[in-house]
Amino acid sequence: MGSKALIFFALLSFSAVSSLKTASAVENEEDPGLAMNFYKDTCPQAEDIIKEQVRLLYKRHKNTAFSWLRNIFHDCAVQSCDASLLLDSTRRSLSEKEMDRSFGMRNFRYIETIKEAVERECPGVVSCADILVLSARDGIVSLGGPYIPLKTGRRDGRKSRAEILEEYLPDHNESMSVVLDRFAAMGIDTPGLVALLGSHSVGRTHCVKLVHRLYPEVDPALNRDHVEHMLYKCPDSIPDPKAVQYVRNDRGTPMVLDNNYYRNILDNKGLLIVDHQLATDKRTKPYVKKMAKSQSYFFKEFSRAITILSENNPLTGSKGEIRKQCNVANKLH
Repeated sequence: MGSKALIFFALLSFSAVSSLKTASAVENEEDPGLAMNFYKDTCPQAEDIIKEQVRLLYKRHKNTAFSWLRNIFHDCAVQSCDASLLLDSTRRSLSEKEMDRSFGMRNFRYIETIKEAVERECPGVVSCADILVLSARDGIVSLGGPYIPLKTGRRDGRKSRAEILEEYLPDHNESMSVVLDRFAAMGIDTPGLVALLGSHSVGRTHCVKLVHRLYPEVDPALNRDHVEHMLYKCPDSIPDPKAVQYVRNDRGTPMVLDNNYYRNILDNKGLLIVDHQLATDKRTKPYVKKMAKSQSYFFKEFSRAITILSENNPLTGSKGEIRKQCNVANKLH
């Protein structure tokens, strides 16, 4: 009787283990996670359509490429790479787009242009989160940066993360310790952080974000030759929020993602406090100097950091949804 009982329990245990393995296999089959060319069977033209739309939009509106690059950071750095950034405000929640950390962000309507083009080919298949990531990838190329192979398969979140945004996105005047900690939480190390901030090689900084370095007294850390230009572009200590007053991040190659940014900040021409700190903090300065000397090193670290950022806690499998419109969750559509 004892031996029969042992055999019964042995069979029961084997059955339980087999069931667990089967359940795990089913779950993995349902949620393959991110993968290269995720849409090869369901929408094989998806990545080509996105690339072509990015090219056409860049041809008409050069500043769209800056927007695509900024989008990936502002979306993926805030808890999950799930296109929560793109959601409009509702009666119950505020949009991340309307937060102070998102000041100056624009061109969201062109994400809808890309989405509409993809939807015409493959309705309800490609997520806004993947469109956001791939438009950044292709925008980087438009700006003369490296082509970065990125995985797809993300799904879209259903809610804004505006209420926690400041816990994840460092401000431009935060200490370098805070900035390093925020990036480290995503798995991005010090050279990765230094490379990502090389995005400041392109685009512009609004006067409202830098006048505290000019008024009432000029920050003595600033290059005196550069101050004259900054004062010319930002003549008011309290800029009119309705006026578009700004300084180009890089006067030399403002439309090119390159390592000129690092030479500028080593020459005290960084516009933001974080730029100045990057060039002076003992933890980051060695990498700034290395990237100033080698564009290939900058591109290598930049590509690695963008890849990590793009894979930050995505929704995959049956989580989230595939939005019909990128600015509205389906339940509100």
